[in-house]
Amino acid sequence: MSSRSILLIEDNPDDVVLTLRALQKNGLTNEVIVVRDGVEALDYLHGRGSYLGRDVQQLPALVLLDLKLPRLGGLDLLGQLRTDPQLHRLRVVVLTSSREDEDILTSYSQGACSYIRKPVDFNDFLKAVGHLGVYWLVLNEPAPV
Repeated sequence: MSSRSILLIEDNPDDVVLTLRALQKNGLTNEVIVVRDGVEALDYLHGRGSYLGRDVQQLPALVLLDLKLPRLGGLDLLGQLRTDPQLHRLRVVVLTSSREDEDILTSYSQGACSYIRKPVDFNDFLKAVGHLGVYWLVLNEPAPV
């Protein structure tokens, strides 16, 4: 995982803008690749479809995953990532508005590294995204490839 990019898997355009703004305001200038659902995320990670030819050895340093997605939902995607030999070590942080206990339990049982509820207040959202970015991209040491 030598790339320092972030893969943001989010279907809500407003949440995409907020997340990008929060990362920028917290001084995190990593490249952010935005995909809208689990199918597009798998296409990106495997270099298929519109991502054909992408260097699939360059994995994102962090995946921010919403749960409620069209086509292939976040929990199903997470399960597929954890069983894929090339992708099972991806650092996946669930960033969602879901407050369902079942979503939290399933996320962790499927291998999520962290579960963060999106704060409603913009300033709280800025802080949360800033903290998670600093922790996962600066402080945390990833496992060797």
